[in-house]
Amino acid sequence: MKLKTSFVCQQCGYETPEWYGKCPSCSEWNSFVETSRVTGKDKKPTRGLGGLGQSPVLLSDVKHIETSRIQTGFGEFDRVLGGGIVPGSVTLLSGDPGIGKSTLLLHMIGAVGGLYVSGEESAEQIKLRAHRLGIKGDAIMLLSETNVELIVLAMKSLQENNAKKVPLLVVIDSIQTLQSDELDGMPGTVGQVRASAERITTVAKSFGISVIIIGHVTKDGAIAGPKILEHMVDTVLYLEGERFQNARLLRTLKNRFGAIEEVGIFEMNEKGLKEIDNPSALFLEDRVVGVPGSVITVLLEGTRPILVEIQGLVVSTQLAFPRRVASGFDGNRLQLLVAILQKRLNIPLGTFDIFINVSGGLKVQEPAADIAVSLAILSSFKNIPIDAKSAVFGEVGLLGEVRRVGSEERRIKEAKRLGFTHIISPSSAKSLKDVSKILG
Repeated sequence: MKLKTSFVCQQCGYETPEWYGKCPSCSEWNSFVETSRVTGKDKKPTRGLGGLGQSPVLLSDVKHIETSRIQTGFGEFDRVLGGGIVPGSVTLLSGDPGIGKSTLLLHMIGAVGGLYVSGEESAEQIKLRAHRLGIKGDAIMLLSETNVELIVLAMKSLQENNAKKVPLLVVIDSIQTLQSDELDGMPGTVGQVRASAERITTVAKSFGISVIIIGHVTKDGAIAGPKILEHMVDTVLYLEGERFQNARLLRTLKNRFGAIEEVGIFEMNEKGLKEIDNPSALFLEDRVVGVPGSVITVLLEGTRPILVEIQGLVVSTQLAFPRRVASGFDGNRLQLLVAILQKRLNIPLGTFDIFINVSGGLKVQEPAADIAVSLAILSSFKNIPIDAKSAVFGEVGLLGEVRRVGSEERRIKEAKRLGFTHIISPSSAKSLKDVSKILG
């Protein structure tokens, strides 16, 4: 048995036998940490999950087991997971600091019951948060611990003493605070995160324990730690939204047990996170009617159509280079649409600052909002308000044509259900010239 020492970059996971000041892979400075691991013939081999893998078997001969999912009591959370939590699965939940990750999981485990492991808060601090959220916690067990070996022992003990054989749910808050006695290095380093996740995943699969792990994000918005962390888990969720806005969106980046299109929508209030049955009402509740620059569009989040207000403001610039500022919308896409308006409609926008905002803190990621953004710019430029009962959607091409988007009938149906009688879509408008006729 030999003890091998190497240096691992904490940003990208690049491994080298010698220390570098600058990582050759990601060019990050002072990111290498010394890591030790056991190698050699005397190293004990690891067994596969459940002791299987001894010899190949036919897929048709494998017995299929219908697994009943754990219902969390949060319909939006269950929707994103594909119908609930699969027993024995490992889920990674990430998001910006203060966005509500711990709040969401404390609500959920309060309804289902299970073990809440925190390496960031004491039991008394968690109790204060639960009291503020109105969670009694009769079914929640708390463990303030950062040693992964002790956490694994607690998980095994609870499952072995589970007389009712109820699926056990464990929340780890967070993976970056855990450390193993078998490795050197501070908590949060690549080696510690990888080893901790591996041990937790192994015991979860072996004992049928459902685990939800909270993960931090980097300044660029990516999940912190080695990329292999996302490959080790079954499901990767991301909670997003503007910190000072009420809306929160739960997206799926990876799901081995269901689709990744679904999106859960919540509202943050003084009592924590609340499910939203009618998202359109949340995003339109503060809408001001009859003001130039306000346009309603129909977006598709997962399989659900949502009506959102796009706000545009066009003002004369005092700068040599006019500004193009977008909040909740891609800035490069805005530049492209402005260029199309100038070229195809001969709109002189070269001496105007243009600002676009998606109300409610929603981030638009699909091109179906192109027409709405274009109309908001035209409405503000001409100082003509859009009809309050109009809803628009569609992609705009470089030639000024309006291109089709997915689920057009579903979008139209949702808009009409909420009282919008005039629908501008790729079916009713073939080019930007047709769309601009609404402004006369």
